[in-house]
Amino acid sequence: MIKIIGKTNINFIQKRYYFFAFSSLLILAGIISMSIKGINLGLDFTGGTMVQVKFENKVDISQIRTSLQNEKIEASIQSYDNNSYGIKIKGKQENVNEIADKIINALSKNINTKFIEEKRDYVGPVVGKDLAKKAIFSIILSFFGIIVYIAFRFSNPVWGTTGVIALMHDVFIAMSFLSFTNREIDLVIVAALLTIAGYSINDTIVIYDRMRENIKKFPKMPMPQLINTSINETLSRTINTSLTVIFVVFILFLFGGSGINDFSFCMLVGCIIGVYSTIAIATPLAYEWERHN
Repeated sequence: MIKIIGKTNINFIQKRYYFFAFSSLLILAGIISMSIKGINLGLDFTGGTMVQVKFENKVDISQIRTSLQNEKIEASIQSYDNNSYGIKIKGKQENVNEIADKIINALSKNINTKFIEEKRDYVGPVVGKDLAKKAIFSIILSFFGIIVYIAFRFSNPVWGTTGVIALMHDVFIAMSFLSFTNREIDLVIVAALLTIAGYSINDTIVIYDRMRENIKKFPKMPMPQLINTSINETLSRTINTSLTVIFVVFILFLFGGSGINDFSFCMLVGCIIGVYSTIAIATPLAYEWERHN
């Protein structure tokens, strides 16, 4: 395996309070941002106007998106058969005609190909209150399942709990950056947040596994030294695998287009913060917990 960094001997446990302070500042900034701005929920959660148009000649979806953006209209665009497209913009039901007229005017102004408006309508939110509650319950249940799995695998429920705290930290900070940049949260972003959680806990388990091995090898080694040794031994692997993922997501963010820009941004922030939390939050928290109990 190619090593980007060589053997290290960094005292992560000694620096744990700096890590905790940095994370606390990010979390506080996120809470303030969400309190002031609120959460920018997308059309999947709020509902809005849907206009379906059919073009006489073939038109690329990027042309439609650019035409709308030229008039400062942010929309979700779906392609159908026979040069038809569905254009959705979040908004209240009473504003359907006003929003639909803006869409039609933007297309008429920026696209030379003739088109007809097939229908305009109000679409309700895909995610209703009942479904949202069930989704939150499912996430909480999955966190509990992770704790049980790690507790069973490593015979230590504390490790499972701190691992879940770290991934909750990652998801919240990713949401905070979405709030900082005023990006919409829709079902695609929800999928990205769940992916971040899975990615983060996977990396944490690798370090926990090395800690378990080192406990068997060096039963008398002090816990701070054992944790530092385990993190340093897996650091090269963590950097290699993480940079591979981050590089791909960064390319998607730069060149993937506006359709997946929010998704790739969320994944980019989540992957970076996931690497950080594995090293600087999960294992130091486990040490802090066991030190006080």
